[in-house]
Amino acid sequence: MTPEDRQVLTALFEAAVAAADPEHALAAHLPDRPKGRTVVIGAGKGAAQLAAAFERLWEGPVEGVVVTRYGYACPTRKIRVLEAAHPVPDAAGLAASNALFAAVRGLGPDDLVVALVCGGGSALLPCPPGNLTLEDEAALNRALLASGAPISVMNAIRKQVSGIKGGRLAAACHPARVVSLVVSDVPGDDPAQVASGPTVPDAVSRTQARAMVQSWRIDLPPSVSAWLAADQGLAPDPRDPVFAGHEVRVIASARLSLEAAASTAALHGLPAVILSDAIEGEARDVGRVHAAIAREVAARNRPFARPVVILSGGETTVTLRAKGRGGRNSEFLLATALAAEGVPFAALAADTDGIDGSEDNAGAFATGDSAARLRALGQDPAALLAGNDAFSAFQALGDLFTPGPTGTNVNDFRAILIR
Repeated sequence: MTPEDRQVLTALFEAAVAAADPEHALAAHLPDRPKGRTVVIGAGKGAAQLAAAFERLWEGPVEGVVVTRYGYACPTRKIRVLEAAHPVPDAAGLAASNALFAAVRGLGPDDLVVALVCGGGSALLPCPPGNLTLEDEAALNRALLASGAPISVMNAIRKQVSGIKGGRLAAACHPARVVSLVVSDVPGDDPAQVASGPTVPDAVSRTQARAMVQSWRIDLPPSVSAWLAADQGLAPDPRDPVFAGHEVRVIASARLSLEAAASTAALHGLPAVILSDAIEGEARDVGRVHAAIAREVAARNRPFARPVVILSGGETTVTLRAKGRGGRNSEFLLATALAAEGVPFAALAADTDGIDGSEDNAGAFATGDSAARLRALGQDPAALLAGNDAFSAFQALGDLFTPGPTGTNVNDFRAILIR
């Protein structure tokens, strides 16, 4: 990959992240000040940055608490920032859930609750219902992550095995007014799906959640299966009067970020096309489809004429087949590099929150000769892909992309440049 191509791809990622900047996103969506208290609650990988931005923008007293991933906190004046584990929940997350409920206890009709919700909140807000334990919820999360099911399916199941998700936190705010300001990291930008909707109820039923478990053959812990089999602790109905008067606003999304990246590509003299901001599916399969498009463009100048930057977003999934290192973006890229070997392309795939999976990289760079370079190093790219070990592949090549935590999260960013 030429230094120029790497620079261009990095600039496109930075433009996408800037479009979801917390202060910029919040400024146009602040609610009216209440007669009573203003309490901020929130969860997600960018929750601390959202809270800090809200403090800078809000004219009046404010209090509250938000929870973010370890290492993602930032300074705030009045709003407490708690940290917990992601992607598998821990005891700190359980304590954070309790702190959120405590923050909204005893509110009245003149009070305002502002919920700052973004991606990653599902794992950060464990709250096992009934006789379930934190380990039960952690085991559920591990099973979901290993299943390859889309995020909508995972969240629908999580909401039925929780005391805080699926609108339950918003119900606890009653009779206060609740305004949810959501940074969407889910395909289609359904706010009820972001962080499993702690303040946004969902119409998916327990029966539908059970059907999803069967359809995706998800290996649930026995205790969780028993809970789902019963009709207790059902998720709230969106039509419940307790939610009357609540507002939900999506303030940033993958669509807006991809459009910003396309505009930046134009500044570099490169036409850009957006395939979709809502692509789901197995990461390696999505990679092969992108590779086929890149091959067609390079060989036949269709469906897009060269030069072109092909952009896409959404959230792919990875079915764990082995215990390799990597995330969905690096796995997407390794599959792309294998399927488009020899094609003159340069690509970047990265998670907009700055972390892909459980390692410290957001994603990686790849080209049409990445697979050949791996073989020259004595590595087998196909075996690395089969072992879910894309991180090791791009680490060996020196092509990991590590911008660090970005303070926002609008899901995956993918850019393929064909000159």
